[in-house]
Amino acid sequence: MAKDDKSKGKKANDAKKGKGKGKKEKPGDGISVAAHPRAAAAVKRSKGFGGIAGFALAAYVSFKAGVPADQVALRAIAFGVAGYMLAWACAVTVWRHLVMAELRHAVETGRATYAPPPQEPSGRSRGGRQSAKAAAASAEVAADNDEQAGDPATAVE
Repeated sequence: MAKDDKSKGKKANDAKKGKGKGKKEKPGDGISVAAHPRAAAAVKRSKGFGGIAGFALAAYVSFKAGVPADQVALRAIAFGVAGYMLAWACAVTVWRHLVMAELRHAVETGRATYAPPPQEPSGRSRGGRQSAKAAAASAEVAADNDEQAGDPATAVE
């Protein structure tokens, strides 16, 4: 195989790798935990508490067991990272269910409507992406719930 053949193969592989660039979805592109104001804040808070709790628990248990200080620090950091990731996974799972239940409730009460994804000229659907109307409905639901949080007469139970 000649030297030129190898360089062409590498360029072809590089072109294949860059195919999906520029198509990343932004947090506001649809209904998601990241796009929901209360959910995003709660997930951030949970990650912080999970990391600190894992760090503190591992440091305390290791110190009481008589482990050398350098090993206490390593264990505490490792368990802090594990606690951070565990808290993140749990918080996102819980808030995913809460956001969808909140949206479902808003649709059932008539505060938001479901808009199917727009059709392409060929008549085929665009796929799993949410429409702009659905994203706007999600934002309206979040704003309505924030307004109603302080009013006991309109509280949803």
